Amino acid sequence: MISCGQRLLKLLAAYGIDTVFGIPGVHTIELYRGFDASGLRHVTPRHEQGAGFMADGYARATGRPAACFIITGPGMTNIATAMGQALADSVPMLVVSGVNRRDTLGRGQGRLHELPSQQQTLAGVSVFSHSLLDASALDEVMARAFAVFHSARPGPVHIEIPLDVMPQKIPDAPIHVPRFYPPGAAKAALDEAADWLAVAERPLVLLGGGCADTADSARVLVERLDAPTMTTINARGMLGEAHPLDLGNCSSLPAGRQLAAQADVILALGTELGETDYDLVADDGFVLNGRLIRVDIEPQQLARNRLPELALVSQVGEAIDGLLERLPEGAAQQRNSAARVADVRQALALRERPDVAPYANWLNAMREALPEATIVGDSTGPVYAGNYIIDMPAPRRWFNAATGYGTLGYALPAAVGAALAVPERPVIALVGDGGLMFTLSELATARDAGLPLAVVIWNNQGYGEIRRYMDNDKVAREGVDLCAPNFAALAEGFGCEHRHVETPDELIATLRTVPEAQAPVLIEITAED
Repeated sequence: MISCGQRLLKLLAAYGIDTVFGIPGVHTIELYRGFDASGLRHVTPRHEQGAGFMADGYARATGRPAACFIITGPGMTNIATAMGQALADSVPMLVVSGVNRRDTLGRGQGRLHELPSQQQTLAGVSVFSHSLLDASALDEVMARAFAVFHSARPGPVHIEIPLDVMPQKIPDAPIHVPRFYPPGAAKAALDEAADWLAVAERPLVLLGGGCADTADSARVLVERLDAPTMTTINARGMLGEAHPLDLGNCSSLPAGRQLAAQADVILALGTELGETDYDLVADDGFVLNGRLIRVDIEPQQLARNRLPELALVSQVGEAIDGLLERLPEGAAQQRNSAARVADVRQALALRERPDVAPYANWLNAMREALPEATIVGDSTGPVYAGNYIIDMPAPRRWFNAATGYGTLGYALPAAVGAALAVPERPVIALVGDGGLMFTLSELATARDAGLPLAVVIWNNQGYGEIRRYMDNDKVAREGVDLCAPNFAALAEGFGCEHRHVETPDELIATLRTVPEAQAPVLIEITAED
């Protein structure tokens, strides 16, 4: 017989979890009984929001979930923001928390960390939130969580364990881990989709974050269709660098919208067709007039934002493979799409845009200095520009919090998670001075782990993006001009290095030294935007 907490550790290992982000507290001590012998790695952030963002970055960099151990009450409200971001961007994350004893739940007795209903509070930022009222049900609930991670639209799952259930004894039985296979599209639907695509005169492919693990086959399909392709922010790198059919994220701009409106058949793969991917200017100007084929692992998503003519419930890779079987080489007509894409790119003139040009050379410098790096962004000017122009060699190398929930403070802790997940690859956190202050304490976590993390700070002394919005709307500036701290002194206090760079060339030289560092390096750029 072992305790519920000990069984949990064994289940985590059996399901392939190798990292737990958490801050131990009096309500989670039982979860740590036997942790030292579990084979799991524990990372202690400085705030529960940081734990959630680290798990998010870990999952985006690898496609695999990490776990978080979170205390009852304030720990869970702290991580709720990170769970909201993960839910919006379909990022798998397992959050295990304590909760008060079963006989006290819902009674409002003013107990330590008590919420009226913690489970209901967290249900809105999770795929599901479950109260484990009997330790014998733990295996079943864990299987439900991993069914979501492996065969449904992923997102955060919350399991709360009452204080009197954590030490409950249950049999140390052999662990059964089901093999979860994702759904595949119906043959009739694939037949019809292939027929439409084969005869289309002006096809368009939209690739979303749901395609991240199918880059090779997606590229083959795009080339076989000879179709212009838009990739969302979370799908950046799907077609590799400088692909002649890749339009990137141009669906909010006039030339991209004109091409989309002219398409006669549109194939949307693993994308929610949401505002923060296709309508960044929020004017509902992204119009699809052609026949829309949507493929998504989540049935309800197929009916949101844009109603399709043909809806395929399927894991994207399964659908792409089915389409490739039905569209052999030469089956679809060649459409001279590379030339059309080149014309659209020329019309877009992205690097000349006033909201892109100030940042372009800095972004080029990051790619030149560390071409294999993962760049994790916050909501800040250079990240917004990069969402338009960055060109990555593979998926899972560029992600940020400017989509979906759109939280500040994401970059640093998410970069820590990515660096822990893929230690062989350099990681850059790209963040503004305002956003960095939300989660600055996680520098200590990175320092504890000895991560050679590049933290590039775009220091414009406040909230530059909101300043521009206020100025454009003729609203007097209020609350956006801030006094940034002395980042050199802060770096020294955290045991990190600090560099100030004034040119992109200086940034290149500095970034190339970071992989040999023994701690994070703060690289400060003084900006005027």
